[in-house]
Amino acid sequence: MEFKKRQIKTSVVACILDEEKRVLLTRRCIEPFCSQWVMPGGKIDHGEAILAALHREVAEEVGLTVGVDGLIDVFEHIEVGDRNDHYVILYYRCHPLGGDLKPNDRECTEAAWFGPESLPGMDLPPGCRHILSLVYPELDWGQALEVVDPAGEIPDQMSLG
Repeated sequence: MEFKKRQIKTSVVACILDEEKRVLLTRRCIEPFCSQWVMPGGKIDHGEAILAALHREVAEEVGLTVGVDGLIDVFEHIEVGDRNDHYVILYYRCHPLGGDLKPNDRECTEAAWFGPESLPGMDLPPGCRHILSLVYPELDWGQALEVVDPAGEIPDQMSLG
């Protein structure tokens, strides 16, 4: 019998905003969150620095280089997908520096810039929706941001920071 220890998966995601305050979103074509709109990012490899992973993931997924402005927040996804994966995701605010916007087709089928007004109605996973609500607090995000903790209580703040 082979035993594989389940681990927490740590990822980085770039919330890339252009000069017009539009955000770059990609449509995922892999699990988790397949077919939903997300920001580019992915797992941090063992021994890889956090910001190196962020730059690598953005370049791999959408072909851009970015400047990092700072950490927005940390979001945790627990019991995701068929394997009940556990993710801790660090979301960084970034701005584009160069490159040609092109989704890699292995992880995302589309990549596009979206103005704030279109975001609340989009099919976004909870972490993405939470981060965008911090970046664009003036928007009406509705009840979609309520998260219930394991004890059954709705926390005052969803963020860890």
